[in-house]
Amino acid sequence: MKKRKIGIALSGGVDSTACALLLRKHHEVHGFFMRLTGPDPALLAAQEQRARTVAAKLGIELEVIDLSLAFNRTILHSFTATYAQGRTPNPCMLCNQTIKFGLFQEAILERGMDAMATGHYARIERTGDLVQLCRGKDTAKDQSYFLARLNQQQLRHCLFPLGEMTKEASYQVVEEQGLTGFRGQESQDICFLGPITVGQFLQERLAQAEKPGSIVTSDGQILGSHKGLFHYTIGQRRGLGLADITPWYVVALDPQNNHVIIGKEEDLYHDRLRIHTPHWLQDCPDPEQSYQVKIRYRHQGADARVQQIDDACWEIRFDTPQRAITPGQFAVIYAQDRVIGCGEIQ
Repeated sequence: MKKRKIGIALSGGVDSTACALLLRKHHEVHGFFMRLTGPDPALLAAQEQRARTVAAKLGIELEVIDLSLAFNRTILHSFTATYAQGRTPNPCMLCNQTIKFGLFQEAILERGMDAMATGHYARIERTGDLVQLCRGKDTAKDQSYFLARLNQQQLRHCLFPLGEMTKEASYQVVEEQGLTGFRGQESQDICFLGPITVGQFLQERLAQAEKPGSIVTSDGQILGSHKGLFHYTIGQRRGLGLADITPWYVVALDPQNNHVIIGKEEDLYHDRLRIHTPHWLQDCPDPEQSYQVKIRYRHQGADARVQQIDDACWEIRFDTPQRAITPGQFAVIYAQDRVIGCGEIQ
């Protein structure tokens, strides 16, 4: 039986390395590295060198796909623009949709590969031509949240070999092959920044938008001043410079008036949110059914109902109020382990 050709998205980390080791037992494996761009060229060069080193140790070919221009034009621009609008983006969601499982996957398939494999902790279930995205078995590492914007065509050409495994099992897979040095090298939340903070990155790109303004309460009382909206996000407590008996938190950002709106802990809780132009993997949610909704990656998820308001707008109502619902982040809707869809929080 002819072996399938699988293109591994090789990053040089433990997950993609374990992925390659598992797949090469039964498939013809080729390595591909996604070259991007960011504020620290040395960091990017080191990432590429790690991938080359791992490929050499595995004895597989590695081809570099240069997507730096597209990444800058699409992801870095969107990341910057969203902060400038007073929202807090999740660049991984857009990158997975347009770059990694968009242009990168297309390039891999164009090179004769039958599928693209990544080290994501997520699962795919296939029923005929329909593909369903599901949570990974390791609940502490499940990454289905970040993949919720993928479409059927993209998922159809994906393999997630680690979906049934734990992170510890991935370490064991590589260490059994004599590959060490991976522990303690977890990837960054925002991979292209490295040691650079979001504030430092935006300060350079948004210097003209760094306009001081007022810190105000919800009833309009001015209590202080801020150094630019993009330095703040919902739920933030530090850096406000406001003393009180109980802490102040950022509860909203008002770009129209250039205000950081503050409140107390109880003001961070809301029982509903709206998403516009959501992405559904198959069918739309049933308004009579209860779903689990995550409002950020590290959110545990909460029971909610999802109802259509008009052609573009849907409302999510939680059974219990949720803390720090943040515009720009994504609400991902689950039916048990199955991803129903997602939308950007408005």
